[in-house]
Amino acid sequence: MKLLKVVGLSFLFCLFSLQGVAQKSYLEDADKALMQEEKYFEAIELYKKAYVKEPARDVKAQIIFKIAEAYRLSDQPLQAEVWYDKSIIAQYADPTAKLRLGEMKMMNGKYDEALVAYQKYAAEVPSDDRGKKGIEAAEQAQGWADNPEALIVEPAVFLNSEFYDYSPTFSDRKNDEMIFTSTREGSTGSSTSEVTGGNFSDLYITKRDKKGKWSEPVLVEGEGVNTEDSEGGAVVNSRRNTMYYTRCRVEKNGYMGCQILSAKRQGIKFGTPEPISIASDSAVVGHPALTPDDEILVFASDMDGGQGGKDLWYIREESRGKWSAPMNLGPEINTSGDEMFPFIKPNGRLYFASDGHIGMGGLDIFAAEKLGDAQWGNVQNMKAPINSSANDFGITFDGNQNKGFFSSSREGGRGKDDIWQFSEPPILFVLKGLVKDLETGQPLVAANVKLIGTDGSSAEMQTAADGTFEFGQNGDAYYINKNTSYQLTVSKPSYLRAKGKETTVNVEESKIFAHLYDLQPITETPIKLPEIVYPFNKANITPRAADSLEFLYKILVDNPQLVIELKANTDSRGGDDYNLKLSQRRADSAVGYLVRRGIDPARMVPKGYGETNLLILDDVIAQLASEEEREAAHQANRRTEFSILSQDFVPPNQPGEENQNESGPTGDGEEAIPSEQEQDREQ
Repeated sequence: MKLLKVVGLSFLFCLFSLQGVAQKSYLEDADKALMQEEKYFEAIELYKKAYVKEPARDVKAQIIFKIAEAYRLSDQPLQAEVWYDKSIIAQYADPTAKLRLGEMKMMNGKYDEALVAYQKYAAEVPSDDRGKKGIEAAEQAQGWADNPEALIVEPAVFLNSEFYDYSPTFSDRKNDEMIFTSTREGSTGSSTSEVTGGNFSDLYITKRDKKGKWSEPVLVEGEGVNTEDSEGGAVVNSRRNTMYYTRCRVEKNGYMGCQILSAKRQGIKFGTPEPISIASDSAVVGHPALTPDDEILVFASDMDGGQGGKDLWYIREESRGKWSAPMNLGPEINTSGDEMFPFIKPNGRLYFASDGHIGMGGLDIFAAEKLGDAQWGNVQNMKAPINSSANDFGITFDGNQNKGFFSSSREGGRGKDDIWQFSEPPILFVLKGLVKDLETGQPLVAANVKLIGTDGSSAEMQTAADGTFEFGQNGDAYYINKNTSYQLTVSKPSYLRAKGKETTVNVEESKIFAHLYDLQPITETPIKLPEIVYPFNKANITPRAADSLEFLYKILVDNPQLVIELKANTDSRGGDDYNLKLSQRRADSAVGYLVRRGIDPARMVPKGYGETNLLILDDVIAQLASEEEREAAHQANRRTEFSILSQDFVPPNQPGEENQNESGPTGDGEEAIPSEQEQDREQ
């Protein structure tokens, strides 16, 4: 029988003996140790002695295979892989060696080699779907390993020892107290397990302080809770006043049975445990889990009537202390392999470990959706980094959050099996940007960038030599916080300042915010606005012109101390006096638009210059090749500019702050294209 994940569990391991019996031969004794008593370490040594004495080649090949089996069942996949490979080279006839070789290569993370082994087994035994499932697993596992889920997984160093540490479960209402299983030094039993070669397991407890540090684990207190036998695999009910856990008994004849017990909490201790009658003493029963209402207890067992191997079953509490007959969770959850270590999240979702569903090697952790009363389905592999090529099992969650602890034999821990913690990566925000000169396009060094948040935070920095800035990590924290809106102000002497906004409100993923600021240099020459196209012979503001005026509106909002002269110009067509009046109307129209947008009229002086400030003279225009080019030149002359008159304006309502009206453009609608008669009249 497959070792139910040695993981230090003497749990769910039957057929164990403390005393040897008279040996007829090394081979017979080795077979007994392997197949009856599960003394895997002893079996390995006996088989190696039997191999030396055995003359027959076919028997030698069989012995090599059994050595591989003992290594596999004692949770030594590296050695098991070596010996399965040797058995195949020795021409061991049973194709199962190829299947097992594939399984060990999976556990050792050699997915490409595992695929080859599974393909060979599937070719020899096409009727066995384990070969096909192995092929599928090997193909998927590499992709899962290469593209892990967005989780942080790391060993819980304060909880682990050099021995087996596994199956954590929270045991208080605040989830700051944890009970787990360990075979570390100091356990109650003084004997050595011939299954694991180490101590028998006990229940340990630890507490987390306000800084998140766990205390030194100590034995769970309570008369009869930890004994000479193996205890572990615990769960505490929702009221945190009753613990259910597993005990595997060692009897004089070496037979070990497992059962579930309950113990009431009495202060810091637990009372005398009482067994829950579920199955006969010959059945293996353990790893309890409770539904959120505490009415259903799910557990692992190899009792008759299952799908094969260890299955998940459940019982229902019909009255206080009285439980129903066990029911199998069915083929949606259970397979021909082993399903163990169940856990039920507060939202009702079931988690369990299995080597029968498609996984990454060894035991993987799976999740199943709650479909109804005591019904779960839609099983999904939790993939990397929760799962690995090693054994991964015994998960527990911190409430409904996507963080908690689980057990794993993967590399990187301290002992044989270790407790690992997982959590979603923190949502981090970075705000970076570039500041440039609007006229030259060159980056501006030493521009000041000020950041003010609605949470009361503020920060200030200067741009680097390449014009960049970055509000990222700030000591142990970050400048940009969750659910906060920010205002940025960018300034530099001899430049108009610019402002910007950013927010992390309702942003649920880490993000880098990027901003570009083009600062307008302050010069004596007028500053040209984006092209404002007026209807021919008209002064009203079209939607297109309003878009252009938003550039000036933003400058005035960002620089509330400015007083400007808004300059409107015409082309040379038409009379001087007419063009002067038209340009004044256009300047007045532009200022009127900005006033309607909330800009104080005292900050703007509209001035029409007619055709007195042509950018392109008529003789130059006359030499252009096409009518299209000539019209474009006239349009360039019909421009709007502004000059800075002063930088000391103080708003009368709120000193230093502009009264902003956030309404949209209110200019006239787009005019039709002027008639030829109108064009002739201006020309």
